[in-house]
Amino acid sequence: MMGGHHAASGAAAWVAVTASTPIALGWYPVSDVGVMTGALVCAGAALLPDADHHSGTIAHSLPPVSEGVTRVVAAVSGGHRAATHSLLGVLVFTAIAWVAGLVSVSTERFGDVLVGPGVMAVLLVAFALRALRLTRKGTLWPWLSSVGLAALVAVFAPEEWYWMPFCVGLGCLVHIVGDLLTTRGVPLLWPLRVRSPRWVRRRALVLDDLWTARGNVSVPLLGDAGSWREWVVMTPVSLYAVVGVGWAALEQMGFDVAGAWQNFTR
Repeated sequence: MMGGHHAASGAAAWVAVTASTPIALGWYPVSDVGVMTGALVCAGAALLPDADHHSGTIAHSLPPVSEGVTRVVAAVSGGHRAATHSLLGVLVFTAIAWVAGLVSVSTERFGDVLVGPGVMAVLLVAFALRALRLTRKGTLWPWLSSVGLAALVAVFAPEEWYWMPFCVGLGCLVHIVGDLLTTRGVPLLWPLRVRSPRWVRRRALVLDDLWTARGNVSVPLLGDAGSWREWVVMTPVSLYAVVGVGWAALEQMGFDVAGAWQNFTR
């Protein structure tokens, strides 16, 4: 799946799971600020599994730090679409977010400032902005935009970062599901990778599509990455994310969006 679509799916998943509006599930409710900021952070988290790709979206999102991060991740995880695209990878990324949440600094003016989640937010926001093409190429603007947003939340609404581990785990899981639906699939149970036998690869069977020669698992409903089927599915998903974030923003500004929705659906 394309980077922009990964980011959009992460934002949509966050809205669906956390928003308490009639268009969402509300399983893990957060404030309107949490819906807005979390959608952007989850969009970035939905790109984390591609941190193993030295020339992908993440590598160019926050230079030179992002370039170094991708080199390290690729070396540790075994290359592209290996450990980071597995259930184990989701657990590791979630654990890193949880540990980061323990890093804080006490200040007289602002109280406890959660530095760890703030630093993670800088990276994830930069990933999302780059994937959604909301930032320019270069160094200055990506740093200004991502650091500025993360700093505002970390200082003025530090309680919003309590959801960071869940946000990271959800984004990574959505990424894996997205790639699972393409022809290349994912090594879901890495480091256990069972390659399909030769008789499966020689015959034009449905099993050949579900169990690839590399040992990946695939349910290729979307076809190749960037296919028209992917666009058909992801266009309404992206619109849903925009509507959900917009709804939260209007509610935060004091508009009775829920009341307007009830009047509209009567």
